[in-house]
This record gives sequence, C-alpha cells and structure tokens, in this order.
Amino acid sequence: MAQPKRRWSKARTHSKRSTWKKEQPTMATCSHCHEPVMPHRVCKNCGYYDGKEVISKKETENS
Repeated sequence: MAQPKRRWSKARTHSKRSTWKKEQPTMATCSHCHEPVMPHRVCKNCGYYDGKEVISKKETENS
C-alpha cells in the first residue's frame, strides 16, 4: 500500500476536520401543550402522545 510522501500540516488537518460537526436533534411540538419534544416520544410536560394521554400527570400545588 502506498504511503504519504510527507506529513500534513496541522492547519490542513484542522480544516479537514472542521466539517465533522454533530447535528442538532430534530424536535417536534407536542399536540397538547405545544412544548418542544423529541419525535415519537411521550411529552414529559403533559404526558400526551399522538393526542392521547399516556401518562397521567398529577398537578402539584406550590404553597
């Protein structure tokens, strides 16, 4: 297998790696409370998924 003739500079290496970025996760909005949620997940705020209540959340009073 062929070997490189000379070493790449740090600037060239860093400029190649500059495109290795993580993508932001896509977010959907909850159909009930309109909070941003991950797609295909139950809303942590209200407990709804696909317009139906999956987890019943108890309202707590702050006294």
